[in-house]
This record gives sequence, C-alpha cells and structure tokens, in this order.
Amino acid sequence: MDAMTEFLHPGLVLIFGGLIAAPLRGAARAALVLLAPLAAMVLVWMAPEGAIWHAQFLGYELTPFAVDKLSRLFALIFSIMAFGGALFALNRDNRIELPAALVYAGSAVGVALAGDLVTVFVYWELMAIGSTLVIWSAGTSQSRAASFRYLMIHLLGGVLLMAGIAGHVAASGSLALGHIALDTPAHWLILAGFLINAAAPPLSAWLPDAYPEASWSGTVFLSAFTTKTAVYVLLRSFAGTELLVYVGLFMVFYGIVFALLENDMRRILAYSIVNQVGFMVTGIGIGTEMALNGAAAHAFTHIIYKGLLLMSAGSVLHMTGKRKCSDLGGLFQTMPFTATCGIIGALAISAFPLTSGFVSKSMISQAAVDGHLYAVWLLLAAASAGVFLHAGIKFPWFVFFQKDSGLRPPEPPLNMRLAMFLFSALCIGLGIFYEPLYALLPYSANYVPYDGAHVVGQLQLLLFSGLVFFLMLPMLRRTPTITLDVDWLYRRAGPAVVAVCAGALSRGLATLGTEARDWGAALLRWTKRWHGPASVLARTQSTGAMALWISVLLALYLVMYYA
Repeated sequence: MDAMTEFLHPGLVLIFGGLIAAPLRGAARAALVLLAPLAAMVLVWMAPEGAIWHAQFLGYELTPFAVDKLSRLFALIFSIMAFGGALFALNRDNRIELPAALVYAGSAVGVALAGDLVTVFVYWELMAIGSTLVIWSAGTSQSRAASFRYLMIHLLGGVLLMAGIAGHVAASGSLALGHIALDTPAHWLILAGFLINAAAPPLSAWLPDAYPEASWSGTVFLSAFTTKTAVYVLLRSFAGTELLVYVGLFMVFYGIVFALLENDMRRILAYSIVNQVGFMVTGIGIGTEMALNGAAAHAFTHIIYKGLLLMSAGSVLHMTGKRKCSDLGGLFQTMPFTATCGIIGALAISAFPLTSGFVSKSMISQAAVDGHLYAVWLLLAAASAGVFLHAGIKFPWFVFFQKDSGLRPPEPPLNMRLAMFLFSALCIGLGIFYEPLYALLPYSANYVPYDGAHVVGQLQLLLFSGLVFFLMLPMLRRTPTITLDVDWLYRRAGPAVVAVCAGALSRGLATLGTEARDWGAALLRWTKRWHGPASVLARTQSTGAMALWISVLLALYLVMYYA
C-alpha cells in the first residue's frame, strides 16, 4: 500500500475530476475539466515502468497500475484526447456530458494501465456507463433510444468478457493480462468481448447508430476511447492471431462501403472509425514488431485526426443545426478556419505525406510486404484509396465546397477553434517530426517513412483516387436517404419479431389457462363425487359393516405378511 500512495493513478485523477466537476458551474468547472487531463498527462509521463500498485482479491494477485511502453503510449493519447475534447466542449451547457466524458476517459486510461484481467473488466464496464451517459446527455429522443441500444450491446460484450475471464482463470489460475492463444472456449469468449468494443462486424452497427446521436461535442469524446481500448487489449492479448487479419480487412472495406453510401456527415465519420480500426486489427493479426508498432502508432494518430474531423463536423452542426450533406455546402465562405481544419484532418486520415496518418499507416503496409503477404498489402492499398474517397474528399467537399446551400454561419466560439488548432498542429507536427512518436512505440522503430517509393506511391494512389471521385461526382451526389445496417435487425425487425412472439405466447398462455380451468373443474367434480357431503365415502356406515371391513383388511394384511 505504500507504493499506492507514492504514485497517483492518472485514470482515477480523471474519474474523480469528472465526479467533482458535476456540481460545479462556470470558471471553476472549466478550470477543473482542463486541469484534470493535464494532470493525468504529467502523471502518465512521470510514472516509472513496472508494476506500481498491487492488491489481493480472492487469493489472486491484482495489478491495478502497471506501466510499460505500450500502456504509456495509450494512456498518454487518451489523456491528450480528454484535454482536447474538454477544451472543445467548454461551452456545452449540460451538467452530465463533461463529467461523464472525464469518467469515460479515465476508465480508458485505467484499461491502458491495468496489469490484470479483473482490473480491465472493472474499467471496461465503467467505460460503458460513462459513454452511455455521454450519448444520453444529448437530450433528444433519438439519443436516449440510441444510448439504450448502445448499452445493451456493450453489456452483452461485458458478459462475454466476464465469462471468458472466469474460464481462463479457472483453467490457468492466473489473472495476468498477457498473450492468449485461441485454444479454449473461454479464450474465444474473451476475443468476442474485445471485438464487440472494436466494432467488428456483425456487431459493429452500434457505432454509427449511437455516436452520431450524441451532441456536437459528445461525439468527439466517443470517437477516441471505446474502439482504441479494444485495439490496446487486442495488442496485449491476441497479437499474431491470424484470424484478426481477415477480421481487420473485412472491417476496412465494410467501413468504406457504408461511408460512401451515407448522407449524414457524422455517420460518414463513424463508419470511417470502423474502417480505420480495421487497419489496426489487421496489423495486430500480422503480429510482427513492425506491424504491432504500426497498429499502436496508427491508434495514436487516429485519435487525433478523427477527433479533429469530428470537431470540424461538430462545429458545423453547432453553428447550422444541419447534419445531412444534402443540406450543406458552400460553408467555406463563412467558416474558412473550420474548413481548413477539416481538410487537415481529411488529409491525415488519407495518409497524405507530411501528415500523421502517413507515418503510422505506412508501417502496417510495410509489415505486410515484409511478411510476404502481398494480397494483404494490395487490399490495404486499395482500402487507402477508398479512405481518400469517403473521408479525404467526400466529407470536406460536400460539407464545405459543393453547391452553395445558402447557409452563412459564423465560425464557432474561440475554445472550439483552439481545440481544432491544437489537433491540426499535432496532425502536421507528427507527420513532419515523427521521431518522438516512434520513440514511444513498444518496439524499436527503425522504419523511415519518407523514402521515394513510399511517398511517390502514396501520392499516386491518392491523386488517382481523387480523379476518380470527381469523374464519378454525378453518381456520388448526396440525396436525402438513409442507409440500413445490421442494427436494423434489433431496431425495426427485432421489435416486430418480439411482438409476434409475444402474441403467440399470449395466445398459448390463454389456451393453457382455459385447459387448466377445465382440468380444475373436472378435478373438483371428481372430488365432490367421492368426498362431498353426499359422496360414497361420506355416508354413515353401520357398526357391523365397519367391523366386517376391518376384519377383511386385517386378514389381507396377515396373508401378505406370512406369504
């Protein structure tokens, strides 16, 4: 316990900061929600490597606070995101959202710094509660319904994870968070629980269903933590699992297809999260040091550029009240700063040279080449072109540059512009000065992203995909439509099936009740016949007849006894 008092846990600083901020208002609240993430960043950076906290639970050793290079990398970016998101959301007039977001962020840091599976599970479930409250706090009927659907899916994932952990501990006797082989049903359950949070199909529709229903600021927080904590635990537990290569590639193209079909700007970016996490999951499945470094680096840079993109979209939503691409266009005229930041984020997600996405995503592609996985490399290259189509061009073009919508909104408030400027600077800064990021990676990174083959190849890919976009622009113009995903099964078909089943069950119970009443009446008639006031057994019998029957029964007893 002495060590527990020597080093403060950065996740708990964020969680308690959120709880304390809940009743505060004004400058005190603003100062607290900004200082708590800054304090968490300092604590993450200063924490020594190794197991810092120890505890006993039911005879098992717990390590609630442990640090190595991988955990420091994720805890640091989660703290940075908490600060940037809080700065962006300062003028959000809601008592619940910011406190819940800090609890959510602190729980993600807790997962990153956990050294055992029980601690992971506790923070995992707390993260589900915090994120549900962030969605619910938007205050609309759509957000409340989406938050309950979101919670339902994540509770399912939590149940699978807990069952898997219980089976793993029963078989191995250890709670340590480390590499897990897919050799038992319990380990498959753990993988399923992790993949649900990673938004792997078929249970991925919770992400585009719920995230766009949060407020203009809430979606920024949501984009960062749930899926990236899943990437972190997959890096810890299932690195090199070949199945993840196929799961990741499916996620990559699944996200691209649905993002190209979408009309809602935040749903486009939500599907883009599925797509980008697919790159990370593919790298984890490849499992080499280069691939794992690439997955970790891409998670780091993705949090920043996706936060920037959603800040840009959130600013548009906040200032116009519009979220459909078909209702937007021409906003660069009065929102040039927001448009510029959105373009920087779009270039970063497209892995454009001199942006952060280029120095991280190219490591995953290089790992595929080094492993002679040429089909994987080719698919990742094709997916990179698809990313440029749906997020690199489609989002900024239809929101800021397409046919003028007639809207003339001003730029968002200062705090929102400062947050976008910070993340824009990080996107460009990490793309140019990538060595500090590489130094944080779990393995030694000798990779040089800026050589002729990488730069020229990526520029060719992006420029030709841009040409395809504008040649096919008439086919890509947005119309006021919606896209149907797997969530339709539990949003629309599910209630219909439940109604049919409930009707059949009600009719069955009614029939069973009728049969039960008929059987009860028959039993009552039989009872009255034999035991009623006028029944045979209730009649008065003579003494002689009773003596005769007793004698007969006694004789039968003696015969049976001696026989």
